[in-house]
Amino acid sequence: MTDATANQATDDTITANPPAVDSGAQISKASAVDELVEHIRALISEGGLKVGDSLPTEKELCERFHAGRNTVREAMRILKTYGVVKVRPKVGAVIIDERMARAFDLFSFNTLEVSRKTFADIQGFRGLLEVASFELLFDSVTAEDIADLHDVNKELLDAKTATEASEVDFRFHTRLVAVMGNKAILDVYKIMKPVILKIMLKAKTIQTFSTVTYSEHAEILHTLEQRDRTAYQYKMKSHLDAGFKHFET
Repeated sequence: MTDATANQATDDTITANPPAVDSGAQISKASAVDELVEHIRALISEGGLKVGDSLPTEKELCERFHAGRNTVREAMRILKTYGVVKVRPKVGAVIIDERMARAFDLFSFNTLEVSRKTFADIQGFRGLLEVASFELLFDSVTAEDIADLHDVNKELLDAKTATEASEVDFRFHTRLVAVMGNKAILDVYKIMKPVILKIMLKAKTIQTFSTVTYSEHAEILHTLEQRDRTAYQYKMKSHLDAGFKHFET
């Protein structure tokens, strides 16, 4: 066998039998990063650290958690993605709280088709918050809240575009949800904003906002003023379901 033939045979063997990938090593590294992320999150919560405080340096994290520099850097990248830390020049990693902002950003890139199914799902979700939670709303709402809601509703009459009106419409409902006093519920509702605005803009025109929507909001507020729980549920559900005709099956 010539040298050329031998080399070709060797190349064919390598091609046919490529080096095995150490999947165990890859999993181990991924697990190490995940474990370090949890360690750092525990350090923040259990160590009493707050927004604006600095985390230990990269070297200190390596020594404290017996981790390699690459593992520490990957863990910090993940925490930055979560909106938990921000790396600043000459300062290092500083604790921030942009977790909800990250969630908003992720949801704003949604590719949901604005179909009848999407409409039904989103409005059903809103119904759980704005209709089914009526007892919490009625127990919490004040005359000041209602006055604020009237002021927001009046802005629909001055909106110049449907986009501007949809923002006002969403603000009306956000203010209503805020009355319940549950920040978690309010945060979840805000995450839905991009899809809710899409639905509003498909189902309404600038004229619809200033006439039908304005009137329906006013009727809903009247039920709150009259402390009429049954009328409120009917008016709000009818308001949320009104757009069905604009969406194909």
